[in-house]
Amino acid sequence: MAGMKLKLGDTVMVTVGREKGKTGKIIATHPQLNKVTIDGINIVKKHKKPTQVDPQGGIEQLTQPIDVSKVGIVHPTDKTKTSRIGYKVKDDGEKVRIYKANNKEIK
Repeated sequence: MAGMKLKLGDTVMVTVGREKGKTGKIIATHPQLNKVTIDGINIVKKHKKPTQVDPQGGIEQLTQPIDVSKVGIVHPTDKTKTSRIGYKVKDDGEKVRIYKANNKEIK
């Protein structure tokens, strides 16, 4: 399995599913699962039973990871489009990420 091209802090847009069209920043990456957790995306409700520690119980909202194949990095010029990510080696030997759509460097 190849490494993930998305990094912590990237702004991404969901391209498929019930959250399609929503954007957010990556707050966690899970390379072994090939998933990312995005702030405010894929929120689910978990029902908690009452315990001695929490006698009230209740419903808790959690942000669940989403598969990398369902998101794309937001294009720098047009915020309604996504782009794929590639790599380029500079003259000084530094490897940088680029947008495949226009070959600009990702900052």
